[in-house]
Amino acid sequence: MNAGESSPAVEVRGLVRSYRRGFFGRPHVALHGLDLVLRPGEFVGLVGPNGSGKSTLLRVLAALDLPDAGSVRVFGSDPDSRSARSATGFCPEDSPYPTDLRARDVLTLLGSVRRMERGACERRAAELLERVGLAHVARERLGGFSRGMLRRFCIAAALLHEPKLLLLDEPTAGLDAPGFSAIESLLDEARARGVTLVISSHLLSDLHQRCDRLVALVDGHILAQGDAASLAAGLGSSARLELCFEGLDAAGIAELRRVAEQRGARFLGAQPAQSNLVELYRRASAARTS
Repeated sequence: MNAGESSPAVEVRGLVRSYRRGFFGRPHVALHGLDLVLRPGEFVGLVGPNGSGKSTLLRVLAALDLPDAGSVRVFGSDPDSRSARSATGFCPEDSPYPTDLRARDVLTLLGSVRRMERGACERRAAELLERVGLAHVARERLGGFSRGMLRRFCIAAALLHEPKLLLLDEPTAGLDAPGFSAIESLLDEARARGVTLVISSHLLSDLHQRCDRLVALVDGHILAQGDAASLAAGLGSSARLELCFEGLDAAGIAELRRVAEQRGARFLGAQPAQSNLVELYRRASAARTS
């Protein structure tokens, strides 16, 4: 690292992590000598099919899993150190919180574990529950929450202590458009605070448009990385590309198809563009308030 450059927020070198399938089963290697460095304030998206190692990497960064080999540093410290844990917020794929506890009480308990002052914790919890649309169920038990409500709650819990490193594992699974919009707003604020974000998904969702870099994982290896456009290009000339046009009549579409096929492309069809659900929600909300 050159003089004057800030230290990495996350530095992973030669990371190996394996699991044993069954008591007598052979170990399954989930991560094969992974190398990855994140700059402070960088938003990084992990993409790849199920079982590619995304969740395993996040669990290692959150100190829930230990590496078999290699080194991992979070702001220069071991992920299991007090300083790294206090700087990290983690939203796992499945809610880990007791279902018989009330939403507000879980956040209060988490705040005490994080050594937050009680009054500040209660104010922060109330603010986040309002932001993710759960203020009306703050006194209800998590067992009565839908999957989408639990995703919103887990994100609020991860943000409770205003971490410097935010780890989100499939945060949009089960979310409706209002929940998606709430997460976008919270991520915008996190970026403004200089938070480093790692978000995983097996889909190139709208949230990945906010990422500075995408990292494609396949079978525990980094296949490619870069912004969305360069990542698609790096996967080969057969990568599927979607283009959007306005004002084309049938003759124009036919001409575009002819040129594309002359270039060796395969025409997959043309259909009217569909509005993004989040955009539809925003328009509806604006119409109601106008």
